[in-house]
Amino acid sequence: MKRSEFRFFDRQRVRWAEVDMQKIVFNGHYLMYFDTAVSGYWRALALPYHDTMAALGGDLYVRKATLEYLASARYDDQLAIGMRCSRIGNSSLVFQAAVFRAEQCLVHGELVYVFADPATQTSRPVPQTLREVLNGYEAGEPVLSLQCGPWQALGEATRQVRQAVFVEEQGIAADLVVDALDEEAVHVLACNRFGVPVAAGRLLQPSRGLAQLGRMAALPSLRGAHLGQAVLQRLLQAARERGDVAVTLHAQTGAVGFYERFGFVAEGPVFETAGIPHRTMRRAL
Repeated sequence: MKRSEFRFFDRQRVRWAEVDMQKIVFNGHYLMYFDTAVSGYWRALALPYHDTMAALGGDLYVRKATLEYLASARYDDQLAIGMRCSRIGNSSLVFQAAVFRAEQCLVHGELVYVFADPATQTSRPVPQTLREVLNGYEAGEPVLSLQCGPWQALGEATRQVRQAVFVEEQGIAADLVVDALDEEAVHVLACNRFGVPVAAGRLLQPSRGLAQLGRMAALPSLRGAHLGQAVLQRLLQAARERGDVAVTLHAQTGAVGFYERFGFVAEGPVFETAGIPHRTMRRAL
């Protein structure tokens, strides 16, 4: 197999505990690499796995797994695990997987899943909506739709994302995650192909020519799927279209590195908001 056959890759690094007495990765661990990559594949689809399966009324069960070993990975190797859905039957999903070290394919294999009733574990037809999402992703289609608009149009869905992130994950009081400024802000909402809200953010204008980003949030189960990047870039586009020349934000200190990748520079001391340390950050548009 070649790397060019895959759209999705999961980056992994060989750990000490995965190497056997022959000083190579124990053969059974490649199935673990594949299973970890499958989880990443669902994140890349912007589909929270458990919630999605519950909404579809089923779950996926492994029917068969086959591997072919071509060469060995060793301790501390950096691996790219390619994963793609190659075929969808009536009730089955077939995934092709491969482990690459640079361009070299070390191991490849096939995973066959059956979509089934979780109570009886009897097979059911793969829902058409899931077929469309999987086939669309493999065809290069986007997994997100981005909406930009006022609170009146996007507020209820945005509130769902904030509830999951700020209240349930971070323990912020519910009455602090929505405020009067929401009514005057421009909001960006990201939804997956099932129409489920997965990320959100807002844009204020505290003074002419200056934009302020805030309330950036992405569902915890989908972190690493570039949802925050998509929302941020759409907010910056809205600020440019409005004529703003600079943008500021108050970043939680754990997110400073994320914003630095997009040209923001931290300034001033650390301060607390809702019990969480923040830094002010700024960039020109």
